[in-house]
Order: sequence, then C-alpha cells, then structure tokens
Amino acid sequence: MIRVENLKKSFYIHHLQRSIPAIHSVSFEVKTGEFLGIVGRSGSGKSTILKSIYRTYLPQSGHIWYDSAAFGRIDLISADIQKMVTLRKNEIGYVSQFLHIMPRRSALELVEKALWEMGLDEENAKPIAQDALRFFDLPEELWDNYPLTFSGGEKIRLNIARAVVKQPRLLLLDEPTASLDDASKYKVREAIEKLKQHGTTMIGIFHDLAFMEGLCDQVYTMESIVETADTEG
Repeated sequence: MIRVENLKKSFYIHHLQRSIPAIHSVSFEVKTGEFLGIVGRSGSGKSTILKSIYRTYLPQSGHIWYDSAAFGRIDLISADIQKMVTLRKNEIGYVSQFLHIMPRRSALELVEKALWEMGLDEENAKPIAQDALRFFDLPEELWDNYPLTFSGGEKIRLNIARAVVKQPRLLLLDEPTASLDDASKYKVREAIEKLKQHGTTMIGIFHDLAFMEGLCDQVYTMESIVETADTEG
C-alpha cells in the first residue's frame, strides 16, 4: 500500500540562520490492511513522517510511494496539489490531537461535510454522520453546537469521527488518544479494529504503548533513525 524510501526533512530556523534536522533516511513499507506503529522519544520526528505523507510538510528528499485507487502508484512527494486534494478527500485520512475546523459549522455538519466530499448527498450522509457521533459518545445535545465550545476530549472524539466515517484506504493517526479517558480510548481502539477488519491501512503514533498492544502488525522505532531532531514529535 505505501512505501517510504530514504525520507529526509529539516527545518530552517531563520533567527538562528541554520537548518535543524527532523528526520533522516526513514524507510519502511506497510502492506494493505496492516497497522504500523511509530514509537520514539519526544522530538524524534514521528509527527514529521505523518505530515510528510499527508503533504502538510514537503521533505527535501526521498520518496513516498502510495498505491492509490484514483491514480495508481504515485509518489506523494512529487504529486501535484490537485491530486493531493483528491486523495485527502477520498482516500487518505489524518487524525491529530488538535481540531482545526470552520468556526460556523456544527459538529454534525462537520462530519456530514466529510461525507459530502466523497459524493454522498445530504439525505444519505446525515444518518451515517449521526451514527458516527453516537458511536464516539458525543451527546446529541452537542450535535448542533459549534465545536469551539467543546472540551478537549470532545474535540478529539469529533476529530476521529470525521476521519473514520470515510473509511479511508490509508489513515494516519497522530496521537489521537491524547487527553482521552479510558472509556474514550476504548472507543478509539474499537474503531481502529473495525477499520482493520474493513481493510484500512494505518500508520499511528501513540505514547500509550499499552493501547497499541495487539493492534500493530509492525513497530517502527525512531531512535534508530535520528538522534538530534528537536523540532517535531
């Protein structure tokens, strides 16, 4: 499904007038339906890998070969922005511990919007979105509210619902269980297990190693890659 080859990314710090390495010579392969867990100390570049795959960051060198449904085998590093937008809408999901949303959309509308992007009409999208919010224990009285008023845990559960509802081919999970209580973490784990059964390929970062127990098909350890990166985690 995805092969990362010799990925390298650094950040130029203007006031220091020098580049800070984030990741160097990162290589791994994830087969269709597998879950790869990335572990390593804070600042080792874990998030940089996921953001490079999602093309939030553009690495200086390397390749990210992805077997897409829309375009066939494609290098995500050199793909044009139109193709990346298509892949994000239909194939590649990204979940972080932060919620970046449009301020004038309700929680329900945000999940519905994820389905609209895939071509579902409002009539068919609404019940699916409602089921997703219900699954992640977001109370119905919050569905028509703006998420800016939500607690941290509620925002994370909404963020996960928006990504999972699409059943993406590739799902990137960047510390999605941060700030969640045990019951909410269990819901996330249950959703991940269902996605695995559905055949979704996943790459995830979790500081809670106990949470990853039994989920990962393989684990990638960052300490073997870079020892000096302090810009990402």
